[in-house]
Amino acid sequence: QVRLVESGGGLVQTGGSLRLSCAASGRTFSNYAMGWFRQAPGKEREFVAAISWTGRTTYYEDSVRGRFTVSRDDAKNTAYLQMNSLKTEDTAVYYCAQGLPHGTSYNRGDEYDRWGQGTQVTVSS
Repeated sequence: QVRLVESGGGLVQTGGSLRLSCAASGRTFSNYAMGWFRQAPGKEREFVAAISWTGRTTYYEDSVRGRFTVSRDDAKNTAYLQMNSLKTEDTAVYYCAQGLPHGTSYNRGDEYDRWGQGTQVTVSS
């Protein structure tokens, strides 16, 4: 049974940092790309960042590029999202996802077949 468990969310002030972790189990972690998505209250889920199964390619949504860094540690079966210079508009539930996106479709949620339960990130001004 494939399981993804996020951790590291919390409350932080504007300009602060958080690191989210996504621990995976149930299938060979290194075979799959990892993505991060978020959903704010009253809004649709949106893509945040992703990393290819090789770890050599990363993708970012424009509003987080330069502030967030996605990474993976295959030895620990864990993906990370380092979030710096946080803004109030980053407040959302953050989800990690695992899958095999076609081509460069890393920003499409339907390209991932496993999802975590989410972790709340709240940025206060």
